[in-house]
Amino acid sequence: MLSNQEQVKYSRQIMLAKIGTSGQMALRNAKVLILGVGGLGNPASLYLAAAGVGTLYLADGDCIELSNLPRQILFSESNIAENKADVAAEKLQQQFPDVTIEAIDEMLDEELCDYYLPQVDLVLDCSDNIATRYLINQACVQHKVPLIVGAATGFDGQQLTIDPRDDSSACYHCLFPASEKAPANNCQTVGIIGPVLAMIAGMQCLQAIKLLTGNKVQINQLNLLDGLANQWQQFTMKKQANCTVCGSN
Repeated sequence: MLSNQEQVKYSRQIMLAKIGTSGQMALRNAKVLILGVGGLGNPASLYLAAAGVGTLYLADGDCIELSNLPRQILFSESNIAENKADVAAEKLQQQFPDVTIEAIDEMLDEELCDYYLPQVDLVLDCSDNIATRYLINQACVQHKVPLIVGAATGFDGQQLTIDPRDDSSACYHCLFPASEKAPANNCQTVGIIGPVLAMIAGMQCLQAIKLLTGNKVQINQLNLLDGLANQWQQFTMKKQANCTVCGSN
């Protein structure tokens, strides 16, 4: 049961019919891995911790740079050259002492994926490089862990939910096969505006909260944000039977 303090703290969420007490308890019992603690991972970790997700694993091997600060809102100039996961975990733990937060201060590889994925309920891909996206996509399909992908460059963003527990769910490799030229643009090459990252991270967190509380989450739908036009577009995608990651062949 929720404590009296939890009932007051999360009262605005609990009063939602689609969440209620049972949903809030599901959030408290949930374990989520956030891969990448940069422009997307910063707001995503804040929103999930604030929502009452019980355990967060923050994975990032990068160190904080001055150019990160306009969009990576957990960090300050005094944190420059420190590891992103370590700093984020420390600050989140101070603000949300009832949340268990573990920093993974290195880049995830296959061995780490095999160790952590069986422990978590879902993964948020907040990374910024294609190799990491392919790695976590394959690992989540293998371990049948839901994956919520976010990406943003310039004024544009995209979000995709993958649920390998559903046999009809396409994966990231279905959308961008590794044998083909996948999008290689990132914030370092194209630039980025902070609020776009916040919007995509917010969409990732909304999907995560719905999934963890047993609400319907749309799979096989690529959500694209055009920040300049203030428009969202949705595109339906299909699982590819010949996909080398999730396909039947």
